[in-house]
Amino acid sequence: MFNKILSVTTFISSGCLAPLAAFAHPDAHSIADTALKQPAKIVDCTLENGESAKCAAYTVRFLPETLEIGPFCPATLDETGGVWDWDGENAGLYRIDRAYLEMLSGLGYTFFNDDGEVNVFDIRIEGPEADNECIAGSLDTNADMSITALIPVSPQMAQSPTPLGTVSKIGMGLDGVPVFADAPSVLETGHMPALDTCGGHVDPGGWYHWHATATDIDTVFEKENVDATCAHVKQDQTAQFGYAFDGFALFGSREADGTLPVGLDDCGGHVGPVAGQEGEVYHYHASESFPNLPTCLVGVVAQDNFTTTAAQGIGSANGNGGPGGGRPDFSEPAKALGIEPSDLMNAIRAEGGRDADLGKVAERLGISKDALEAAMPGRRP
Repeated sequence: MFNKILSVTTFISSGCLAPLAAFAHPDAHSIADTALKQPAKIVDCTLENGESAKCAAYTVRFLPETLEIGPFCPATLDETGGVWDWDGENAGLYRIDRAYLEMLSGLGYTFFNDDGEVNVFDIRIEGPEADNECIAGSLDTNADMSITALIPVSPQMAQSPTPLGTVSKIGMGLDGVPVFADAPSVLETGHMPALDTCGGHVDPGGWYHWHATATDIDTVFEKENVDATCAHVKQDQTAQFGYAFDGFALFGSREADGTLPVGLDDCGGHVGPVAGQEGEVYHYHASESFPNLPTCLVGVVAQDNFTTTAAQGIGSANGNGGPGGGRPDFSEPAKALGIEPSDLMNAIRAEGGRDADLGKVAERLGISKDALEAAMPGRRP
C-alpha cells in the first residue's frame, strides 16, 4: 500500500499532474445548481497538515430539488422497503422485506410485532421504544437549513492514507448530496438505519446523504443477487460520481472505455486517464461490493470541512447522533480526551453501551472519570 501511495506522491510532486478541470477536480461550477443554496465559490482554507490552500466551498440544501428518495423502512412484513448490509450470521446485502426480517428474527433480532407491523422510529424527533427498530429519518424542510463543505481544488497526497471508519466523511456527490462511509451496524446499536435502493438515507439532522456510489449501485445489486434497482439516479459505471474530501474524483466501477480499472491501491484509487482530461491523474473507483466507496483517503482534507446549521447530526453544533442513539458520534469528546474515537466507542460498548458506567469506561481507557464526564456533557451513548 505504502509503495503504491508513494508512487502517486512522486507523480504529483514531479509536476506531472495535468491542468485541473471541473470534471476531474472541484471548482466553483462542479456541483449541480439544483443542490446549491447559494453560489459556490473558491475560498482560502487550511489543510489538516497546516498548509494554506484554496478550497471550493459548496453550501447545499437538505435535498437537491430534483432528487426523489426512498423507500426506507417497510411499515409491515407485507411491504418491501430499501436495502441493508447485514454483517451478522448469514451476512450480505439484503432487500428489507418479509424474508429478510424473519431471518433476522430467527437470529434474535426481531423488528416486528405479533401483527406483522415493523417497529420504526424517526431519529430526528424521537428515540426507539423497542430493542430492535428500523430507523427512519424525516427531512428538515426548514428553509434556513444548509450544509457547507470545503474541498481542496489542488489535491495533495498525505504522508499516509486516512482510514474511513463507520460514518466517516468521504466527500460530496456531483448532485450536492454528502457521501459517508458505512452506516452503523445493527450489531452495534440494535437498530437498523435503512437505506433506500440508491444507497442513501436521512441524517438525524434531517438531510439526505449517500452511503454508496449511487450512480453505480445497480452493479452491486447484480453482483450480490439483490432484487433491487436505483430508480431515482441514472446508472453509469463510467461516470464521475463526486469528489472525495481530499479533492480527488470519485468514479464508477469502470474506466471510460468500459474496462475494469487495474492497479488500484488499498483505498480503491489509482493514477490513470479520465474522460476529457489531459494526462493522467489520481482518482477513486467504486467497487462491485457494498459499500462500493473508498475505504481510505490518500489526500489531505481541509480543516472544518463539513458543517451544517441542522440542530443535530454530523457537522452540527451538537455533533451527536440525534435522539435514540442510533448514530453516536464520539469524535469531539475523543479529541478532547486525546484518544481515538474508535477506542472510546469500543470501551463504551464493552461496558454496556447506552447504559455504560462511565467510571468503568474511564478505567478501561486509563483516564479519569471526571475528564470523561467533562468531555461528554449530557451525552449518553
